[in-house]
Amino acid sequence: MKYIYNLFIVMSLVVLVTSCNDYLDINTNPNQATTVDVELILPQALTATAYSLNGFNTYGAQIGGYAANAGGYGGFNETVTYNYNAGNYSGLWSSVYDNLEDYQYMIDNSEDVSYSYFKAAAMIMKAYNFQLLVDAYDDIPYTEALQGTKYLTPAYDDAAAIYADLAKLLDDAISTINTAAELQENGTTMVELKNYDILFAGNVSQWKKLANTIKLRIMLRANGKVSFSDTSFDSEGFLATDALINPGFTRDVSRQNPAWNSWAYGYTGSAATKSWIPTTYVMGFYDGTKLLDTLRGAAIYYEFPETGTNQLGYENSSVPACPTGGFWYPGSERDGKVAGDTTGVLKGPDAGYPAFTAAESYFLQAEAAVRGIVSGDGKTLFENGIKASFNYTYMLPDGTVSADTFATADKKIVYMAGKYKEANTNDYRVNFDKATSTEQKIEAIITQKYIALNFVNSHEGWNEYRRTGYPAVSGSNPSETFASIASQSTRGDNLPTRILYPSTEVAYNGANVPQGISPFTSLIFWAK
Repeated sequence: MKYIYNLFIVMSLVVLVTSCNDYLDINTNPNQATTVDVELILPQALTATAYSLNGFNTYGAQIGGYAANAGGYGGFNETVTYNYNAGNYSGLWSSVYDNLEDYQYMIDNSEDVSYSYFKAAAMIMKAYNFQLLVDAYDDIPYTEALQGTKYLTPAYDDAAAIYADLAKLLDDAISTINTAAELQENGTTMVELKNYDILFAGNVSQWKKLANTIKLRIMLRANGKVSFSDTSFDSEGFLATDALINPGFTRDVSRQNPAWNSWAYGYTGSAATKSWIPTTYVMGFYDGTKLLDTLRGAAIYYEFPETGTNQLGYENSSVPACPTGGFWYPGSERDGKVAGDTTGVLKGPDAGYPAFTAAESYFLQAEAAVRGIVSGDGKTLFENGIKASFNYTYMLPDGTVSADTFATADKKIVYMAGKYKEANTNDYRVNFDKATSTEQKIEAIITQKYIALNFVNSHEGWNEYRRTGYPAVSGSNPSETFASIASQSTRGDNLPTRILYPSTEVAYNGANVPQGISPFTSLIFWAK
């Protein structure tokens, strides 16, 4: 059995760094060389992160209220009862630890100062990926992980302590970039990220903003539960544009955007997953049941506002079937060989995969401003988050937003956000001026973040619900709760608290795996 946090994953050697096709070859081959140039690892590691994120988005959508079982399918078992076993969602663990081996390899093999930018990027992505694991599992192997055969059965570290160290790791990454830039200005030759960087195209300023934004998410999530050694942020600021991973996704075998491949069409035009449809709960944020948002609703969902929905766990002949291409692809072109190039959350086979959206960044900043963690106007940041969500929703696979009849795309986004506010003018979850307390402001921010993360980074919406209790759920009406009607949870909200450690850990690292973990009572350290 492969210990995924101990054995280095040998990456395929890239012959031409500008060849997008090579970046997409994320499979491993034990017969290949065991040393690879650091710059050749980065694009494949980032591509692997995109594939891992697709798994996390699925997990978050199914647990966190964005997706429900479709008509014509059965056997949902633990996904609707929440009585998880060690096999449920186990791929999250293995995919991220595999990916972390790549980033650790980059760090360990970037001792030459000329590779400082690559080392910093790997440090940032290491923090990003470890946060994914902590947020899903709580305590995990950290200090003794990623050290080859030195620790075959690594100890588990306290989740809160890991969070504190991740914040420091991000600070160190930014410091590494700043030092490298200073050395470069003074004549030291640096190996540039350039075409190897399929996230920011070599823009180190954007890497620093990503590090700041991840740190802000860590600090907010652990607010009051972790003491951070440094609560300041680099002057570069936070992300204001979407961070999209794109190695050259295209309609070809094993080369499509993973979300499109999972939820719309395979590369041959065959239908992808049809066993899931949107929840009645999430649709209420678009169809007027809770909020009215026809512009984003139509841009995301097929046949909106007549999109088929369900409450998780309800199995009956009346449950709508999922159409070929899925409800998350809004386009009328249903020939999978040519479909795509649309707005929404899937967009097309060639779209970049979101690692971190500008909308999430702005909502993090808005909450931090309201709580006094960073400076800034909470209302302005909140409204910027809504506009950023509209921008991402209306963005096409090539990264552009059509201006249509407007002078510019920006004017179109401002207009749509204004119409949204006008349609919900008396609701503080949209009109920030109507929030009369700090708690209402936090509810508004998290609710809008939940909407913005819908089938984009659904796991983050689920994380924020567990941290804050927002968006609010109550009772059993499918418009008011996303809890499964088949739930076996003992909690008041009838929802689970977490998934279990994978069976591979139980089998091969059983002496260290935390015992007595329950999907109904065991909390991630930051959860309510």
